[in-house]
Amino acid sequence: MKPQALPQDVRALAALVLHQVFDQGQSLSQALPEHIPACPERDRGLLKELCFGTLRYASAYTLILQQLIPTPLKRKDGDVEALLLLGLYQLDHTRIPDHAALSATVEASRLLKKDWAAGLINGVLRRYQREQGQLAEKFAKNPNYTYAHPQWLLDRIRSAWPEHWQQTLTANNQHPPMTLRVNIQHGDREHYLKRLAEADIEARPCSYSPAGIMLTAAVPVESLPGFAAGDISVQDEAAQLAAYLIAPEAGMRVLDACCAPGGKTCHLLEIAPDADLVAIDIDAKRMQRVTENLDRLGLSAELKTANLAEPATWWDGRPFAAILLDAPCSATGVVRRHPDIKHLRRASDLAPLAKLQQRLLTTLWAMLKPGGTLVYATCSVLPDENTKQLLEFTRQNPDAVCKPMDVPWGLPQPFGRQLLPQADGHDGFYYAVVQKVDGTNGS
Repeated sequence: MKPQALPQDVRALAALVLHQVFDQGQSLSQALPEHIPACPERDRGLLKELCFGTLRYASAYTLILQQLIPTPLKRKDGDVEALLLLGLYQLDHTRIPDHAALSATVEASRLLKKDWAAGLINGVLRRYQREQGQLAEKFAKNPNYTYAHPQWLLDRIRSAWPEHWQQTLTANNQHPPMTLRVNIQHGDREHYLKRLAEADIEARPCSYSPAGIMLTAAVPVESLPGFAAGDISVQDEAAQLAAYLIAPEAGMRVLDACCAPGGKTCHLLEIAPDADLVAIDIDAKRMQRVTENLDRLGLSAELKTANLAEPATWWDGRPFAAILLDAPCSATGVVRRHPDIKHLRRASDLAPLAKLQQRLLTTLWAMLKPGGTLVYATCSVLPDENTKQLLEFTRQNPDAVCKPMDVPWGLPQPFGRQLLPQADGHDGFYYAVVQKVDGTNGS
């Protein structure tokens, strides 16, 4: 329950955001914007850092709190537990002097009308300072502490990627790089790299996306040359690869399914502005983002807000030459950008997601013309949503053939290729390219 008068203190606000994630099941993208207006402008960067950072390491710090507080706090005091977690995060991962972090976190409890917790927070954080070395040694062999992931997710990733699980979990806890996509209708990558250099923004070309640029350090989008004019967009390199797999051409009828917020939609049109592109998503609010992105870039598409799985409500019956299905998934490949996934996602979510993914594949397959291509994509690193989905789909659809992918990126799988998150590179993504063979001539 939030106080009637929201405090303007950055730590108290961070505790409220974290409480909404941990105890109310809200996503960080839902909870954080609600509290930013109450935060002094000078502290908004710190508010984001405290929320994102605490969520990254909360799994580890929960183990610490279980040692330092033998009796668990009551559910109604989730904001106090959030203060404790962000206090531990400050002591370990920020440049804030320990005494300042400690006293400010104690004071935040009073602003949240939890005066009784001031002594508890002070005692726990001071004890952590004294016993930090012993606690680290105690949990040194506990992977939940070392990698700060919930057990179910750690187990799944370790099982799926026995040679890469440690690097994957480590990458999930890093700050993601800021990656750009050059609008090739406005100029090439080399020219834009020069513009960045002239603006004293350090950057390098991405390894796999011909339009991708990775910044050495994140900057406000307003400071990017030509951003308002549509010369550049922010998009992870792994997400940029989708458009190259579709390879749209002028006049080609293309469906971008589950398109919001529109990064891939825009990239497809940057490659082929005259493509006949239909973009659909079920979320009206997120579809507004698609419209805004298209407007900024000077592009146009046929936008539809509808349930993809109910084609009678939106499809005109004309088949598509290519379909991009960026399927709803666990988002376990973008944990570093959305650390709340660690705390909101459950192992029990995977089966319903897999069922939905299979339903969408089946629905869209009927809309693809013979000889056409469907690109299946997820931002997941779990085979249940990726390789296993294509195995089942091709088994049920004899006219579906997974095409070999002649690309220099990703780990080759029985179906498609898997990108795992890289600490100084792309997010985790899966792609498979499926062609619909013509049953009349076998091609």
